[in-house]
Amino acid sequence: MQNTTPLEQMNIVIVGHVDHGKSTLIGRLLADTNSLPEGKLEQVKLTCERNAKPFEYAFLLDALKDEQAQGITIDTARSFFKSDKRSYIIIDAPGHIEFLKNMVTGAARAEAALLLIDAKEGIQENSRRHGFMMKFLGIKQVVVLVNKMDLVNYDKTVFEKVITDYRAFLQSINVTPVSFIPIAAREGDNLVSASPQMPWYTGVSVLDQMDQLTKETQKDTQPFRFPVQDIYKFTEQNDDRRIVAGTVVTGHIGVNEEVVFYPSLKRSKVKQIEGFNVASQSTIGTGHATGFTLATQIYIKPGELMCKASDLAPQCASQFKANIFWLGKTPLMKNKRYKLKIGTNRATVLLRDILNVMDASQLQATQKQQVERHDVAECIFETLKPIAFDLNTHLEDTSRFVIVDDYEIAGGGIVIEAVSETQSNAYLQQREFAWVKSDIPAADRAQRFGQKPVFIVIAGPPNTGKQALAKALEFELFKSVKNVYFLGLSNVLSGSDLSVMNDREEHIRRLGETAHLLTDAGLILISTVSDCDDLEAGLLKKLVGENCDMIVINWGENRFNEWPVEAEFNQHTPVSEAVVAIKELLQKRSLLLEYYL
Repeated sequence: MQNTTPLEQMNIVIVGHVDHGKSTLIGRLLADTNSLPEGKLEQVKLTCERNAKPFEYAFLLDALKDEQAQGITIDTARSFFKSDKRSYIIIDAPGHIEFLKNMVTGAARAEAALLLIDAKEGIQENSRRHGFMMKFLGIKQVVVLVNKMDLVNYDKTVFEKVITDYRAFLQSINVTPVSFIPIAAREGDNLVSASPQMPWYTGVSVLDQMDQLTKETQKDTQPFRFPVQDIYKFTEQNDDRRIVAGTVVTGHIGVNEEVVFYPSLKRSKVKQIEGFNVASQSTIGTGHATGFTLATQIYIKPGELMCKASDLAPQCASQFKANIFWLGKTPLMKNKRYKLKIGTNRATVLLRDILNVMDASQLQATQKQQVERHDVAECIFETLKPIAFDLNTHLEDTSRFVIVDDYEIAGGGIVIEAVSETQSNAYLQQREFAWVKSDIPAADRAQRFGQKPVFIVIAGPPNTGKQALAKALEFELFKSVKNVYFLGLSNVLSGSDLSVMNDREEHIRRLGETAHLLTDAGLILISTVSDCDDLEAGLLKKLVGENCDMIVINWGENRFNEWPVEAEFNQHTPVSEAVVAIKELLQKRSLLLEYYL
């Protein structure tokens, strides 16, 4: 009776210096395991014959025109084949130095790596870089294949020299290779069976070694991680659902289980697992794109990390230590703003400190003030507000991140440690250092204006009348001879490009910086922020500074979890009534002075 049990699946990345034979190896493996579509091999051979071109197994993978023109792999390609034990997804990653960025993306999906070294050319600069990337991407199983042994007459001493030199390099970066295998990919030596050309080699073939690799812990058994991609709302036919949508990265979850969203720390229970045109499910696991409705209507935002309350909690911090491989056209520099992408979260990030930089080609640790292109570095980064992540030693999937500079991915890395925030914010340090302070004391300004500076944030859902309240409050204070100004959020975005218009955190940062400027001048500043939450309120307060009060007024449904709201109104409250209450609050807080010069 035929066994219908599905084969175990494993992702393996193949890396190596340009022209060291990665595509040839994959093509030969596909051919020798009968994994090609019927007639494909003959078709490619016939095409080569018609074009008077020698057949190469690499041609089986050359699907991109640029690859055929340049003879190099420029993007990660995925190939599939099976052994008796497993179904493999082979990721062919670029080896050319200009395409290392694509390699980081491909390698991030892998559970193990085959790293090729040309026996004739020997260990190259990129061979070392690839070793570094395997380490920093958390790939623990590395098999080194010494290829093109036919070009050195299958010489055992050549193979042993590569072993000696490359093993020493890997040990210097704390990587222990699974094995070294001498092969000739074009000839098929030691790929699926032992080669008679190398009787001195008594180890396993490449295919046997792949079958012996340890499958990583099944993601379904790991802690539940669900990066929130979006929240969908329905309004037709009294359908008031809010569906939290995304893809399960690790773990599994069932109906009625309690969940926590990080970093907001809001809690609820799974009421229902949602899907489009699918039967109702009681549980769901890793790899599934899905949605959840919750038992309580809590307000969360895309970018949060949904976890089971009973699982190991992720880290939440605004400072963290990371290993990074830099690929940007310009160096990674301190105090420059970059965009961090981790899971579905997007956050402004700054390089706070460079702990050490390793020259991958020379194996020398150096002290630098910036990270150059192709450097590997251990750094401390800082975000404007806390983000959620896991450490690489706990969960690799939610520890990996990329850094974007000028709209391009410029670096990739893994979080290795959360850093306690013992130092003040680097961004604010930089701002305060450059700030030219007025010689007029704040107390004198307050006496002249008859008021203390304050930033009034009116929060709540969009389109509920917040702006009408803000302008009415502005007019009432103006009538009372106060220096007051209503600042619309669109004002601070004027002239921005599309990327900024779609960047919520940048909106908040600009508003906070403008508020810092205007309150430093002694004004009462009023602004409305739709869907403001604890983290955004915290960021606004941080940007405004400790020398100015910030009062949060909530209008309509409350989106806050812990942030202290000074006054709360139903959206149907008469505006005049709310204005009187807020003015009384300002007087009670001694922000409106009775006497002034």
